[in-house]
Amino acid sequence: MPETRVVIVGAGVIGLTTAVVLSQNKNLSITVVAKHMPGDYDIEYASPWAGANFLPVGKPGSLLQKFERDTWPQLAKIVEDHPEAGAHFQETFVYGRKKDEGTATGEWFRELVKEDAWFRDLMPKFRTLPPTSLPPSCTTGTSFTSVCLNTALYLPWLASQALSSGVILKRSILPHITAARHQHHTSAPAHIILNCTGLASATLPGVMDSTVYPARGQIVLVRNSPGAMYTTSGTDDGEDEAVYVMERAAGGGTVIGGCLQHGESESGVDPNLANRIMQRAVELCPQLVPKTGKVTELSVVRHGVGLRPMRKEGIRVEKEKVNGVWVVHQYGHAGYGYQSSWGSAWEAERLVEEILREEGAKAKL
Repeated sequence: MPETRVVIVGAGVIGLTTAVVLSQNKNLSITVVAKHMPGDYDIEYASPWAGANFLPVGKPGSLLQKFERDTWPQLAKIVEDHPEAGAHFQETFVYGRKKDEGTATGEWFRELVKEDAWFRDLMPKFRTLPPTSLPPSCTTGTSFTSVCLNTALYLPWLASQALSSGVILKRSILPHITAARHQHHTSAPAHIILNCTGLASATLPGVMDSTVYPARGQIVLVRNSPGAMYTTSGTDDGEDEAVYVMERAAGGGTVIGGCLQHGESESGVDPNLANRIMQRAVELCPQLVPKTGKVTELSVVRHGVGLRPMRKEGIRVEKEKVNGVWVVHQYGHAGYGYQSSWGSAWEAERLVEEILREEGAKAKL
């Protein structure tokens, strides 16, 4: 069978995971083209800034829920089989507050905080917490085993997995999505393009999806260890602010956050928000600062801001011909890229196989 040339645009968690999945098909010759690569820290490049855990939020019946359900077993397998990937299991506590219903963060975590959550049979050791164990003002609580990833290790690990299977990585800035056709490492035109550009799908000619927009997130990375992962459905400081605490694997530090500021793209750190983030984390998780219980005991590595690639209609994974070139769109993963990555990549693979069957059938006519 002749080799099919594929170009994947974007080297975030979605693009790299898709490269790993597609590279298992030895009839595909794959190039990943991106402006930013693992090791870069830029406001345009969302993946390095992510807390990078698995906290299911997809609504039942949604594409996100399907991708989360499909992704969990693979992430668990990576933890067990690939310590070099920078992922580990973590006991997780999720607390809900009745008064957060309808707020930005409350809607974000609506499925996550349910005591009869759809994922109760998916996540190991899922249990409902007794009311006596809940923090003040919290009305519901669950606990289960989840995963947290060290993005500084996991993204390069994905890249290395792709490279070891023959994928080529190259940097480039494209004037149009179909320009990717001429970016294949063989210099021959690509047959299929995968659009994994995240937030750039709003401005990239040939895509220009007006429903894609940023949602600003701000975090503090500290050296202190919480001993588990914690989150609540909201805060009293603002309806778009959140509390989450998660320790990245393999010395990656602890990420504390945060916020979900729809439509905001300011790259600078808000010092007042940073102070609120740290104070909330210490109140929810006093074991972060066991000696004094004060924010000043937090050992800060850095402050960070990332832009979640939101899409009003949710994740888009579908094929389309653009100027006569097959494009598989795969973007709009919002703040759920890591926890939906493998399921999303397998769906993209299915669409690539559909295209190959269609084109093969035409060639036989």
